[in-house]
Amino acid sequence: MGTKKRVFIAEDHTILREGLKSILNSTVDLEVIGEAEDGREAIRGADQYKPDLLILDLTMPKMNGLEAIKEIKKISPTTRIMILTIHDTEEYVFPALNAGADGYLLKYSHQDELLKGIRVVLEGKSYLTPGISNEIIHGYLGEKKGLKTKSPWDTVTKQERRILKLIAEGFKTKEIADYLCISPKTAAKHRANLMEKLDLHTVAALTAFAIGKGLIDEQ
Repeated sequence: MGTKKRVFIAEDHTILREGLKSILNSTVDLEVIGEAEDGREAIRGADQYKPDLLILDLTMPKMNGLEAIKEIKKISPTTRIMILTIHDTEEYVFPALNAGADGYLLKYSHQDELLKGIRVVLEGKSYLTPGISNEIIHGYLGEKKGLKTKSPWDTVTKQERRILKLIAEGFKTKEIADYLCISPKTAAKHRANLMEKLDLHTVAALTAFAIGKGLIDEQ
């Protein structure tokens, strides 16, 4: 058996935190190495432990989850962040993903979905709970860009759409370049253009958008 992945839990509700700890510590591949009750403790924990994964609630005392995400990514860039929250509306989902979260799960998710999402994120991919509907994804973009006569999606080229699909499927920039027979520099440029056009600046946010557009199969 390989080394267990180290998980840090930031959740202000003790019962939920203890329940998560019990679930994760009962698996063969995960172990909880620390916990926090507020955003500032979460940042300190990320700095001290450099965990493989940090499970984070969005609404916590002292510092909200969005600010904590940004600080954690600065302190420990390799730490993957999974949001676990009750909030399922666009004003929470996309800001969290754009801030740097790698996955988004709802607290009423089944245990199997929780573990699936965690493992997908630990593989370096993004995970968006099925509870976040396509309508929310479309609604976010439509409301944000509603004043424009042409939608951002209409400005995305065929090549950029191919690259979006590959990003959402977990391909890295060099792998995309190899797959499309283009240079890594060109692939990186297309990726940057795509992020700029859609105003989505993380892999998780792009993945969520791709799911909403039906570019990839449901995870």
